Amino acid sequence: MIRRYITNLSTNIFKRACATAAVLVLTGGCSPPKPPINAATSSAIAPLAQTQPPQPVVAQNPNKPKKSVSAPSCPQNDPFAESISFATQAANLAQSANSKQDWDEVAALWVQAVAWMQAVPPSNPRRAFAEKKVMEYMRNLTYSQQQAGASRSSASTVSFSSDLLDEQLELYLSYVAAVGPPDVLIVGSSRALQGVDPKQLKQSLGANGRPGLKVFNFGVNGATAQVVDFQLRRLLKPDHLPQMILWADGVRAFNSGREDRTFDSIVDSEGNKLLVAGVRPKLASNQPNAAPQCYSFPEPCANPIFHRARASLASNSLQGGYFARPTSSLPVAISVTAQRGQLIPLAPSGPVALRRVSELADSIDSNGFMPLSARYNPNTYYRDRAYVAGRYDRDYEDFNLGGKQAKAFNSVVAFAKTRKIPLVFVSLPVTDDYLDGTRRWAEQQFRQRMQQLSRSQGFMFRDLSQRWPNRNDLFVDPSHLNRFGAIAVSRQIAADDSIPWPSPRSRSSDG
Repeated sequence: MIRRYITNLSTNIFKRACATAAVLVLTGGCSPPKPPINAATSSAIAPLAQTQPPQPVVAQNPNKPKKSVSAPSCPQNDPFAESISFATQAANLAQSANSKQDWDEVAALWVQAVAWMQAVPPSNPRRAFAEKKVMEYMRNLTYSQQQAGASRSSASTVSFSSDLLDEQLELYLSYVAAVGPPDVLIVGSSRALQGVDPKQLKQSLGANGRPGLKVFNFGVNGATAQVVDFQLRRLLKPDHLPQMILWADGVRAFNSGREDRTFDSIVDSEGNKLLVAGVRPKLASNQPNAAPQCYSFPEPCANPIFHRARASLASNSLQGGYFARPTSSLPVAISVTAQRGQLIPLAPSGPVALRRVSELADSIDSNGFMPLSARYNPNTYYRDRAYVAGRYDRDYEDFNLGGKQAKAFNSVVAFAKTRKIPLVFVSLPVTDDYLDGTRRWAEQQFRQRMQQLSRSQGFMFRDLSQRWPNRNDLFVDPSHLNRFGAIAVSRQIAADDSIPWPSPRSRSSDG
C-alpha cells in the first residue's frame, strides 16, 4: 500500500512538473537557490554522485541565448545522487529560513528531492532504501509547507478572531484567484466541514451526468446561522459568490437560546471592524517583476515508472478518489539522514512562525474539506470523555428555534433569492446513541420547522439526520461524520436529481 501511494503521489508531481519542464528550465531571469550553508555536509555525500550534481538553475548569463529542452533529450543522471543533493540543499537552507519566501524555497527543493528519489528504477539495488527516503522527504516537505503557511505575509487576510475562519477565508480567496468562484459552495459548522466532501461530490455529480462542477467547502467550527449569514452576505464579495449554496448542518446551529461565542468573537474582531469601514479582506497581488525559480526534474522518457503509474492512477484510488496516506503525526523538528551517519537538523535554531498553524487547519484539503479517518466506537469513546446528556448540553440550552438564529437564516434565504442562487439545506446524520430524549425532541422540532419554511420560502430541505443511525463506522464521534461518512453523504446528495445543480460556470478546473 505504501509503495502504491508513493508511486501515485509522485506521478502527480511528474505530471505537473514534466509538462512545464521545457518552460521552467533554461528560462532567463531565474534566481539560483541559496548555496548549502554547511560545505562539509555537501562533501559527505559527494562519493555517491556518479555524475555532476543537478543544476536546477541554468541562467548564469541572462544575455546568452537559451535552447529549449524537449522531453526526448533525457540526461542519464543518477537519480539517487540527484535526490541527495537536493535534500542536502533543502536541509541546509532550512537552518536559516526565516520568511515565507525562504520556506517556499525549502519546500521546492524537497519536491525535487522526492521526484528524483522516486525515479530510482525498481531494478536498482538502492530502490527499497529510496522508497523509505521518499516517505521521509514527504514529511519534510509537509513541515516546510507548514512553516511557509505559518509565516503569513502582511498582505494576507486580517484576523476575525477565529483561527479556522481565517484559514478557510484565506484558502477560499486563493481558490477563487486560482480557478474562479465555485459552482457549489458548502457552508455550515464543523459538521459540514467534516461531513461533505467536495471532491467526492464533484466526482459523483460527474458520474451522474453533471461533469466539471467546482465545489468548495467553507465550513467553520462553531458556525451558527449567524456566522453563515456573516460569511455569505458580508464577508464575500458579490463576484466571489457561488451559483448554488449547500448548507449542511443540524439543529444546534439554529438554537437561539445557546451562547453564540463564535459569532460574538467575529463581531468584536479587528477584521470585522475593517469590514464595517468598507475594507474587505484580500490576498497579496501578483508580483510580475519577481524572478521565476527554475527546477530540474527527471524526464519521463528515462523513467519507466512514470508511464506505468499514469495508467494505474484510476485503479489504485480508495473510496472517493483518495490515495492512502501516512497517518503518523509530524514531529516538531525533523531530520534528514545524510551519508556517513550525519544528521542535518531541519528545524531552524530561532523562532520562525508568526503564528502557529493549528492541527485542524493543517488537515484541511485544497477544497476546504477536513477528512478525518477515526471511527466512532461507543465502547471505547467514553473511556477518556465524559458523557453529556442532552438536557445538560449547552448547545441545547434554553432551546429556541426563533430569535437571532432564525432571523439570520431568514436573511440568508432572502439574500439567496435576491441573487437567484438556489439554496439547499441538508440536515446531516447523527448516531442513534446521540439522540437521547432531549436531542430527539429537538431534532423533531427542527425537522418540522424546516419542512414548513422550505415550502413557504422556496428553499430545498433534505433530511439525512436518521439515514445511518447505527453505522458508527461512518462517524468520528456521536454527531460528526468521518471521511467515509462524508463520502456516503456526498454520494447521496449527488444522486438527488431534484436538486437544481448548476451548469459549470467556466471551463477552469480545480484539479
